[in-house]
Amino acid sequence: MIESLYIKNFTLIDETDIHLMPGFSVITGETGAGKSILLGAISMLLGQRADTKMIRQGSDKCIIEGHFNISKYNLNTFFDINEIDYFPEDTILRREIASNGKSRAFVNDTPVPLTVMRELGGMLMDIHSQHQNLLLQKEDFQLNVVDVMAVSQKEKDAYSDAYNKYRTAEDCLRKLREDIERNKENSDFMQFQYDELSGAHLAEGEQEELESQQTILANAEGIKGALFKAGQLLDGETDDTILTMLREAANQTQCIANVFDKARLLSERINECLIELKDIAAETNQMADAVDYDPARLATIDERLDLIYSLQKKHHCEDITQLLEKQHSLEESLNNISNGDERLLEQQKLVEKLRAECVQAGEILSKKRHDKAAFIESQVIMLLQSLGMPNVRFIVDMSSKEPAADGMDKVTFLFSANSKGEPMPVSSVASGGEVARVMLSLKAMIRNAVKLPTIIFDEIDTGVSGKVADKMADIMRGMGNADRQVISITHLPQIAAAGQHHYKVYKNDTGKDTTSNITLLNDDERVSEIAQMVSGSDITDAALENARQLLKNK
Repeated sequence: MIESLYIKNFTLIDETDIHLMPGFSVITGETGAGKSILLGAISMLLGQRADTKMIRQGSDKCIIEGHFNISKYNLNTFFDINEIDYFPEDTILRREIASNGKSRAFVNDTPVPLTVMRELGGMLMDIHSQHQNLLLQKEDFQLNVVDVMAVSQKEKDAYSDAYNKYRTAEDCLRKLREDIERNKENSDFMQFQYDELSGAHLAEGEQEELESQQTILANAEGIKGALFKAGQLLDGETDDTILTMLREAANQTQCIANVFDKARLLSERINECLIELKDIAAETNQMADAVDYDPARLATIDERLDLIYSLQKKHHCEDITQLLEKQHSLEESLNNISNGDERLLEQQKLVEKLRAECVQAGEILSKKRHDKAAFIESQVIMLLQSLGMPNVRFIVDMSSKEPAADGMDKVTFLFSANSKGEPMPVSSVASGGEVARVMLSLKAMIRNAVKLPTIIFDEIDTGVSGKVADKMADIMRGMGNADRQVISITHLPQIAAAGQHHYKVYKNDTGKDTTSNITLLNDDERVSEIAQMVSGSDITDAALENARQLLKNK
């Protein structure tokens, strides 16, 4: 629950530090005093998007900081997942909004995305304002109320898993059917392409080898002439070849080896060169003999390369490897067309199997919901009767629907304020005051099923008075027990008197500046405040006595 709230430079609030108590607290104040501003500041801690208009005029930034005690709510897993330090007895949420439009969010001094703050805020606090009554128009809210009371997370997870598998298989079936139909339309063209590539009998490395041969054949005369001349220079028929001169050099050094010992080593080295050059000369002559200009072979290679280049251009491929990949892909697609009906049948069987499993999980979910419907009806009726609606009728109407993400049930809350009226959807027949009482009853009913530390009611008492207001106060006070915190922003003295703690929001106008402030009232101040709520600005002795009596009765 929230233990303190610090606000600085937020709209009309200059700076305030509010200490909040457990149990049931009330906040009162004249219209326009700043109660909505206080609620807006709290909303910032719950991850609501910021606006620079919220910054107090003349300030560079505003700060909202809340200290929460969450030691009894087992939220350590959330902090572990988001890598945030866990201080359960003093968890700090802070928002900073700068005049340049930048907004920063922190949890325990760790910067976090707004989504993380919003998720955490949803676990810590629920703000019920008048516009939230519109939730009664939404099917998902009504279904969620039933699930809170009836269904465990384990059962919802089991259905969700089965539903996701079914939908994934169904999407695959749809895609497979589309692919098969599309491929059937293009099958003749695909077969032509495959036959063309297959008939080319392409081989890895073929292109490189052919291009090398093409280069040699195109330059055969020059290559053969150069090799022949090199061979003649090495070991030709003349006396001035390289090998002839090396042999003479070897003989000369060998002759003096007996009298000049160093010449022996020179002779050996020359003989080694002689052996190597003999091999080179022989290989050069062999290469020259092997190179022949063959116009027929060159024409064949040119034709083959033209075919390869043409296929590459047609299929937007860079080499034979990509052409072979294209051929393989076409082969697979053609096989898929041939086996399409069989694959389609297999996928259809899988979809039917997974749908049956989804329906089975959905029926378990539905049974839980149906089994709890009567209990929900009786609890809400009991609470509404205590709120001044003795003949109320409230029905949890459930009908079946096709499997969806939230199950196979459509839930509608039917309502009639009297025993003779035909129950109709609550959002279409209930007045504003009746809707407020229905929402309060629902939240009072589910308070034990949801471990929510703090609930704030913003003028939920609109449209009610007298004994109904007394009972609403009793219900909210009861909700504030059991380690919970309930805060009600109210205009009704009956509800204000029921608060265990009473805060007043007031506006201070100096003529130059206007600020909103909030203070915790002592006993005497409470009497005056409630008396003013009873009689208006002119507080009479009767109003003061009435206020004392209201406080005494609570």
